[in-house]
Amino acid sequence: MKRSGIFLSTCALSAAVLVCGQTGFSQNTTSASSSDKKFVRSALEGGNAEVKLGQLAAQKGSSDDVKQFGQKMVDDHTKLGDQMKQIAQQQGIEVPDGVPAKDKALEAKLNSLSGDAFDKAYIKAMLQDHKKDLSEFKKEASSGNDTSIKDAASQGSQVISEHLQMVQQIAEKHNIKSSDPMSNDMSGQPTGHREQQH
Repeated sequence: MKRSGIFLSTCALSAAVLVCGQTGFSQNTTSASSSDKKFVRSALEGGNAEVKLGQLAAQKGSSDDVKQFGQKMVDDHTKLGDQMKQIAQQQGIEVPDGVPAKDKALEAKLNSLSGDAFDKAYIKAMLQDHKKDLSEFKKEASSGNDTSIKDAASQGSQVISEHLQMVQQIAEKHNIKSSDPMSNDMSGQPTGHREQQH
């Protein structure tokens, strides 16, 4: 299985994010723009949601791959969130402790489901979230103003890209098309599964 390799490389990336975030800040020569600060707040809120929903999937998932993916979201997004919180504190950005309303609504919807219906709804949500997140992290990494935030976004995009590949494989296994309307232009690259038909 490739899972252990993916997990190890993701852990290594998470560790690199911590190092890059700290060293990047000490050498920082530019100040965070309003869009940089907005990105940090959004990334923290999104990370909080990934952890919360991941905990739900680890508990309620009916298949092992969904449970394991949920636990991976908890582990990886906790690490990314800790690193992003450190940057937020250094930049004087308020750290949000909750999740956005749309994610609360998704959590409520998932709570009402069970079995295969839960798995499919969670997988679809993760496909959409990770495509959107990858696009936002790549944008910040290429056009951000603050070097420490750009470094964190660059490293974070690699972790999110791995998550997206994993959830696309899980979606394929559960016969869920990843070519939903949200996927167009979200990741900036083909998903690799769009051409497959049922």
